[in-house]
Amino acid sequence: MFHASAVILSGNAASAILLLARNLILARLIPVDSYGVAATFVLALAAVEMVTALGLQQQIVQSRQGDDPRYQNALQGFQLLRGVVAGLALFLMAEPVARFLGTAEAVYAYQMLALVPVLNALVHFDIHRMNRQDRFGPLILTTTLPSALSLVAIVPLALWLGDWRAMLWATIGQLVLSVVLSHLLAERAFRPRLDLGVMAASLRFGWPLLANAVLMFIVFQGDRLTVGHHLGMTDLAIFAMGVTLTLTPGLVITKSGQTLMLPRLSAAEGAEFDRLASLCMNLHLLFGVLLAGAAAVFGPLAVHLLLGPNYAPLAALIAPLAAIQAVRMVKVAPAIVALSRARSHVSLWGNVPRALSFLVAWGLLDQGYGLQSVILCALIGEALGAPLSLWMMRQSTRRGMGRDEAAAFCLLALALLPALAPLWGTAGVPMGWALTAVAGACLALGLVRLAAVLKTLRAMPPRTETVPPTRNADGDGLAE
Repeated sequence: MFHASAVILSGNAASAILLLARNLILARLIPVDSYGVAATFVLALAAVEMVTALGLQQQIVQSRQGDDPRYQNALQGFQLLRGVVAGLALFLMAEPVARFLGTAEAVYAYQMLALVPVLNALVHFDIHRMNRQDRFGPLILTTTLPSALSLVAIVPLALWLGDWRAMLWATIGQLVLSVVLSHLLAERAFRPRLDLGVMAASLRFGWPLLANAVLMFIVFQGDRLTVGHHLGMTDLAIFAMGVTLTLTPGLVITKSGQTLMLPRLSAAEGAEFDRLASLCMNLHLLFGVLLAGAAAVFGPLAVHLLLGPNYAPLAALIAPLAAIQAVRMVKVAPAIVALSRARSHVSLWGNVPRALSFLVAWGLLDQGYGLQSVILCALIGEALGAPLSLWMMRQSTRRGMGRDEAAAFCLLALALLPALAPLWGTAGVPMGWALTAVAGACLALGLVRLAAVLKTLRAMPPRTETVPPTRNADGDGLAE
């Protein structure tokens, strides 16, 4: 299990680092306001993905039918159908989106981005099916290699075009290569078909994920939307870069955690399920500690070294932005544990407070408040969703938070104090050093605890169950 987790984490981390490097290089090579326009491309794509997210990739891993070629082809057909519909929707939305964000010059770019959901839908599902046997190499390769080539291409594109168009072409080229690689690495033929029965079952499984995708759009993109609309492209560029720097490590952990833990949790019962659930909780909480502590100690220096003087205002915001993602870690693990029992609604309800916080932030920006108000609202929303997710996990699995997880939770709470200090104004030199010392101590303790958890992970035997059971809507018993 340790080998599988190392492969997944390193692959996801490599892909994320490559894309982060691409964004940092682009931010250095084009004007700040032009990078703000490039950041709006993410908003447009996320809006389309929001309304078509049904968790089909998770279904091929979680369902007992996942190894059936006909079931796989039916899921692939449904994915292709939703991709075409999403692409058409994005094409029709291009002009209204450009007007709302004040980027009329980018209408044709939004129209070209309509290719992205279609390309995503053409990715072969066989790379996800292989996860059932702990074969993660094809999935990792189809994300890592295109990201590397996108990084290589961004410099000549930025020097040639000189603005946000470089991001447009780098994104499309990356996805085309991902599609090609997924088909080259697949073991089965690509034969998508439409099956009304599978589509209906997928909708029953996926409607909470679809509703959650709407909330996740508000969670991840709503803040950028309101900043871009109220404050303009320059402030959006600074805010979007801060979110990218802090969200990237969080997404690496959550994506790796779900890929590794979901098939194992789905197949486990009794004491084995409790051990895996505890491991999942500890890993996410401790990574939250590391994220908050590292941002408080090294965040401002990293902003200065990576982005230069044009992004100087971000130095005071980077640690609070990291605190948001650290608190989010408290919600992610319960959602994964509950999803393994076919309870996909936990993630949905855990994100409701965060989505509502977006509305408050919109009102505060209307009243003239700045970026700090957006960050504070986001933090409060995540903090309210965390205990709700934990409570719903307990209701779904009859399992609460153990002693080890409680200790990690307390360490995370301590690490948040120095990370949030910049929101309350500048502190004196003695207080500043004291907060840095607290952050450093939390970082060190988090690393020690994480090493112990990884030792436990290394001791676990490799997974032998290749067909995890799928539970019915009530989570007790098997469903076809």
